[in-house]
Amino acid sequence: MRKLPLGIKIWLVFASLLLALSIFLVLILPSTLRSFFANQIYLTIEDSQNSILNGGLEGPFQKPNERDKEQQDSRTVRHIILDHKGKPTGPRNSFSQQFWERVQEQALSQKSETERYGMSIDDSSIQYVISKADAGPKSSYLFSYVWETFQQELVTELYRKLLYLILVVLLFSWLPSLWMVRYVSRPLGQMARQVKRIAERDWHDPVATSSRGDEIGQLADSIESMRQKLVLQDQAQQSFLQHISHELKTPIMVIRSYTNAIQEGIFPKGDVNGSILVIDQEAERLEHRVQNLLYLTKLDYLRAYAGPEQVTFDLADVIEETVERLRWKRPELSWHRELPSFVIEGYEEQWMIAMENLIDNQIRYAQSEVRVVLHEDEQGTMLRISNDGPSISEDMSAQLFQPFQKGKDGKFGLGLMIVKRTADLHRVVIGVENGPSGEGIAFTFRFN
Repeated sequence: MRKLPLGIKIWLVFASLLLALSIFLVLILPSTLRSFFANQIYLTIEDSQNSILNGGLEGPFQKPNERDKEQQDSRTVRHIILDHKGKPTGPRNSFSQQFWERVQEQALSQKSETERYGMSIDDSSIQYVISKADAGPKSSYLFSYVWETFQQELVTELYRKLLYLILVVLLFSWLPSLWMVRYVSRPLGQMARQVKRIAERDWHDPVATSSRGDEIGQLADSIESMRQKLVLQDQAQQSFLQHISHELKTPIMVIRSYTNAIQEGIFPKGDVNGSILVIDQEAERLEHRVQNLLYLTKLDYLRAYAGPEQVTFDLADVIEETVERLRWKRPELSWHRELPSFVIEGYEEQWMIAMENLIDNQIRYAQSEVRVVLHEDEQGTMLRISNDGPSISEDMSAQLFQPFQKGKDGKFGLGLMIVKRTADLHRVVIGVENGPSGEGIAFTFRFN
């Protein structure tokens, strides 16, 4: 059934539900109808008896030439008076002696004033009521009956019409199922084609979303959101590749030009040592760029496929160690450190590299002081690393963590991107803001 078209599946569901309901009605309805009509017939007999009993029992209730039960009007209530011994006082119709003996036994043995009875005679059934009545010196009985022929005919007719109705409903159930197929499968088919185009990297046309607020509309909105993110990611990737090409091209071009010049006996820096020093510096720059690019790739891999490398370590120790190694780049700077023990679980090596990039950035722009504060507040733990250097503009702060975004004295434009990727990998919220006096820049890490 999994390989069937959606329309056939929906029709099968409709048909199965209708068939189950039909089988239930076929099994339950006949007995329910019989019980209902039988009760109504008894009520009709009792109402007719009450009319007779209230008017007295004088007068004949049966004519001698009454028709046989096969020719009687089955809707008519007929009455026969029974004497105090339970024997009929008038004509007995075509009822057998055995039937009257049974009626006599029931009349004499009943304890209540009125009792309901039923009996099958040959291929027919009869419903009757026996009521006690006072007529003369001795108590008598009123025997009232109706043949069930009308009831059976009515139940049979209703049953037949119900079967016809069920058959018609089953035949025409394809109409609502066809509407349901168009309502459900049409937008799904459109989205399937659009997703296939997106899979082929043809994601520049927007996904047609509808105003419907059901799950199909939500799915369309999710696909459109995915498409927009893929477009942005593709644009970022193209921009990233262009920046990489530009950043790698410059040192390679310098190395090749200096190498060719030395081979021709020309020394651009005056002598061979000076020229080789430039080549070595450019090679070092190239090495740093390649290392950062490889490290960013590693962070992306860890974020997508987090492995079992996470360990428990004290972040304060990592920061202290990093500060001690880098502070000698500018020994004139003063350091304010508040680093209580803070144990986290994650990738210790990644945090050490992130802190190296961030603290190196702080040292580069600080004028006289760098502050590193780790403290608790109502929202959790906050790490704040700041300096008293120049402030940052709003436009620059929005792009600060993008690849190859460099400040005035920046080097490669990848350090803060590595910091951001590390924070995202550990689900830590990172932010950047200017200092309270309008000077300096502060990076914050919020650990929840």
